[in-house]
Amino acid sequence: MKAQRTRLLSARMACVLCYVTVAACTRHETAAPAAATDTAATPPAIQYEAHVPAGGHVPVSGVLNNPLRGDAAATKNGAALFTAMNCDGCHGGDASGWVGPSLTDGRWRYGSDDGEIFSSIYFGRPKGMPAFGGTISPTAIWSLVTYLKSLPTPQDVPTESWER
Repeated sequence: MKAQRTRLLSARMACVLCYVTVAACTRHETAAPAAATDTAATPPAIQYEAHVPAGGHVPVSGVLNNPLRGDAAATKNGAALFTAMNCDGCHGGDASGWVGPSLTDGRWRYGSDDGEIFSSIYFGRPKGMPAFGGTISPTAIWSLVTYLKSLPTPQDVPTESWER
């Protein structure tokens, strides 16, 4: 009886080892091929006007274009998402600022282009802005960007500067 259990355990271990080996090989076969040259792949970054290039040479960067720009349905979805994701908990109900900075005053620390706003939401920012790229889809983030860009700048801007 003991010998039979030992053989059964050995057979199970061999099956597990075989499965792990096949899974590892499959993973290597389906991996994306590496770029042939450094210039063939664009880094997942966008350039900001605040970047200072070393030696006067600007590094290669990608371009993020808002596929939902001007879409009324996306603006409406972005407004609902702004509340649902509790963005108003930091940025205020009308995005005019509260604990977090105003998103309507035209003063954007990390850039006001659609791609720069997308990047701020997707990757987060120091001093309190969480990275939502792992929580919501890029389409949802573009809806938020579209909504934020639709907000009018108030005549009386409550903030003076984002710099300290």
